[in-house]
Amino acid sequence: MLKQKVLIVDDDENIAELISLYLEKEQYDTETAGSGEEALKIVEVYNPDLILLDIMLPGIDGYETCQQIRKTRDVPIIMLSAKGEVFDKVLGLKMGADDYIVKPFDSNEMIARVSAVLRRAGTSKSEEPVNENDFEHTGDFVEFDHLIVNISNYTVTFNEAPLDMPPKELELLYFLASHPNQVFTRDQLLNQLWGYDFIGDTRTVDVHIKRLREKLKNNYNWSIQTVYRIGYKFEVRK
Repeated sequence: MLKQKVLIVDDDENIAELISLYLEKEQYDTETAGSGEEALKIVEVYNPDLILLDIMLPGIDGYETCQQIRKTRDVPIIMLSAKGEVFDKVLGLKMGADDYIVKPFDSNEMIARVSAVLRRAGTSKSEEPVNENDFEHTGDFVEFDHLIVNISNYTVTFNEAPLDMPPKELELLYFLASHPNQVFTRDQLLNQLWGYDFIGDTRTVDVHIKRLREKLKNNYNWSIQTVYRIGYKFEVRK
């Protein structure tokens, strides 16, 4: 069985090496980069299954590095930072991150976060890359007017074309679309999709909803609606 690959991006060599040792002990393959520029180059050849990305980097910072990676790849990204303010967490999520860990962190927590994000992403090195022209909608999927969300192979088809979407956005869309016209609070969505031990707040849900709406602009008979002071629903109109 091929090992899952993790790219560690941190300009502190001691921290990067320590994280690498922890991950390799858990049977992950690792590579390290000391800057955003170096990370962008390594991503192209190393093809990681997950990236641990420090925010404070020389040159381009972690936010910009995350944005650059997101332009071409949906690889899961966990942001690392000594900053623990909510603003930093929300900004990281807006840039496309899937999770956020505040330094200093416990090694067991870090391993658990990596494992959880990879599990949610459905990453498996025994699988061949999906050909965008060969999507087969089998398994568990929901279908609406011009939209198919498949949770089995983590694909979204919108307007008869494949739509790139990070795992957490896809899971949120699938969950809402699987319960049409049912209202969920932000706390319910957090617990369902991020887990009760997620360190964050309900604005995480708002950020992901905003990104989904930006990608799914339409005039069809469905939409993601805000229910004032309560939460969100996937509304289907007859």
